[in-house]
Amino acid sequence: MASRTSAMAAGTSTEYSIPKVIFASSVGTMIEWYDFYIFGSLAAVLSLKFYPPGNDTFAYIAYLATFAVGFLVRPFGALFFGQIGDRVGRKYAFLVTLMIMGGATAVIGLLPTYKTAGWFAPIILIFIRVLQGLALGGEYGGAAVYVAEHVPDNKRGFYTSFIQITATLGLFVSLIVILLTQQSMSKDDFSNWGWRIPFLASIILVSISLYIRLKMKESPIFTEIKSAGMTSAQPLKEAFTKWVNLKRVLISLFGATAGQGVIWYTGQFYALFYIQTILKVPTKTANIIVAIALLCAMPFFTVFGALSDRIGRKWLMMAACLLAVVSYFPIYHAMQQAAGNNVVSVKSARNKVTGAISLTALTTDATGAQVPAPEAAGVNEPMMIGLVFLQVILVTMIYGPIAAYLVEAFPAKIRYTSLSLPYHIGNGVFGGLLPLIGLSLCARNGNIYAGLYYPMIVAGITFVVGSLLLRETHGVKIWNEVEGK
Repeated sequence: MASRTSAMAAGTSTEYSIPKVIFASSVGTMIEWYDFYIFGSLAAVLSLKFYPPGNDTFAYIAYLATFAVGFLVRPFGALFFGQIGDRVGRKYAFLVTLMIMGGATAVIGLLPTYKTAGWFAPIILIFIRVLQGLALGGEYGGAAVYVAEHVPDNKRGFYTSFIQITATLGLFVSLIVILLTQQSMSKDDFSNWGWRIPFLASIILVSISLYIRLKMKESPIFTEIKSAGMTSAQPLKEAFTKWVNLKRVLISLFGATAGQGVIWYTGQFYALFYIQTILKVPTKTANIIVAIALLCAMPFFTVFGALSDRIGRKWLMMAACLLAVVSYFPIYHAMQQAAGNNVVSVKSARNKVTGAISLTALTTDATGAQVPAPEAAGVNEPMMIGLVFLQVILVTMIYGPIAAYLVEAFPAKIRYTSLSLPYHIGNGVFGGLLPLIGLSLCARNGNIYAGLYYPMIVAGITFVVGSLLLRETHGVKIWNEVEGK
């Protein structure tokens, strides 16, 4: 058994083709991210479809709150599907998550709007977001563990970084599908019914991925520990009631994934919402800017993943946190200049009847008075792309190595459960709430940069905790567990 496992660890087994394993895992995970983020990418359009008319800002913030629900339930999906993955198998768990996510996304494409169904529409939308969040909570951990348990110990950062690309790739694909759909019809047609097409397209994508995944075999490490009777009968209890494992979970959360979560969502989602909502850049232009920046930055996930195999995971991740703290204000000041519309502040007002908050970006006129900012014209697109690109580089620096770190931090029999929880709290709670918290802070304070305090504080905490307590894991040999060493 040991010699067979050693062969697989060296990547020489003919039974397991590493490129096929990575492709099958990545395609499915990318589609799940696409399904999850298509919801956010269409925020500017769908907020007006699923919430009462008359207060666009209230509708937008309510939609972001609905968007955030999917993030809040991700830890519960991590726990539920994590224990299935640790008890039954990695493959089975993320087959189920793929079907749930695909079905939920397709249903959004068929939902009636507020105009047709009243409050029934946003209530059902919230329920669907819960299903999406639960599914994604189980998906990522399964894909990361599945790939990591197939590849050599000394190249784990490089190979798992392909899974890390899938989140950004899913966002990129969602933007491209939206842009192509918008390009193929009039603005009115897209607003009326065309927005449904990106959701319904999920049916085709999920069917292809499901076919590919059904042909996959179980992870070799899980197969070995299951045949040897080494699996955990109670992975939840073992992961979170034993201090040695709970300590790893807490350090991983506050010393790695919380900072990674806010950096990811600042550099990609908050940047998109900020460009559209605060800087008043046209939605289509904003989508193109972010899509190009994402495309240019995506190769760096593998660059930093491979680099972490050579120099370690910890200090690459800590460097990203520190750079985020010191660079966000200069970057967002420069983004305001690149927008070319001289937005200087935002004004918020609360409706005395509904309690809704309205948010208006302000600029100065020729007399120096502050007036509502018009839609941005003369946007310096190359500069704006470069500024978003810089933020995404920080994403790749921390996100590229983090899957390998999480896999190496926990033992095989509770790995799926243990790594999924801190990952999805860090990303789903700390990161997922960022657009809502950030724009709400801007509305509350009138300061267009106020939303940056939240990610900077969280990234700063992660830098301190991680620097002091996070252990370097790139020398860990997870194959030794099944070889009896």
